[in-house]
Amino acid sequence: MPSAPTDEIYERYLRKAIAEVNELADEIGSAASGTRVPVLGSGHPLADVFLLKYRPQRSEVQEGVAFFGRSGQAILKSLQRLHVDPMAVYGTNCLKFADQPDQEASPFLTRELHIVQAKLIIIMGPEALAFLNSLRYPLADPIEDRMGELQRFTPSVEALYVPDIDVSLDEQPAKTRFWNAFKALGPWWAELPPY
Repeated sequence: MPSAPTDEIYERYLRKAIAEVNELADEIGSAASGTRVPVLGSGHPLADVFLLKYRPQRSEVQEGVAFFGRSGQAILKSLQRLHVDPMAVYGTNCLKFADQPDQEASPFLTRELHIVQAKLIIIMGPEALAFLNSLRYPLADPIEDRMGELQRFTPSVEALYVPDIDVSLDEQPAKTRFWNAFKALGPWWAELPPY
């Protein structure tokens, strides 16, 4: 039996990931019960880079999309500065609702991580770090709060811990701390082998 071309295999995985992300979005929407506004992840469903914040901000809740508003614009500028393709990035919040308990949100994030299968998770801030470490993700090592340093998350996924983007945008020293940690993405991206 002849093997399928690499592009065809990738397309199959992509279609599966799109279907799974849409199914997850439907489940998150159902969990809203009409009383809460869900904030869904956005980006490529098979991204190389997975951005993770803890809680959605007001602009994200208004639009229902993670990284909408100031944080998204700041991330986009940072990606451009590092020559990282924004189309290879997926971003989400640990909490899918502004007032969601952690235990309700954990299964949603675990599924997102399984669907996207990113090669690098960028964890933004101490709350997101604690949340990710609490998931008991298969084969995962706990991520330490070592800013700007690549760490092993699983055998096939690395992690980069950076300050919370939402609290880093108001003061220049905080912006500088964020940038100094986040810029480790640039060399990692440059060494990423092509498909």
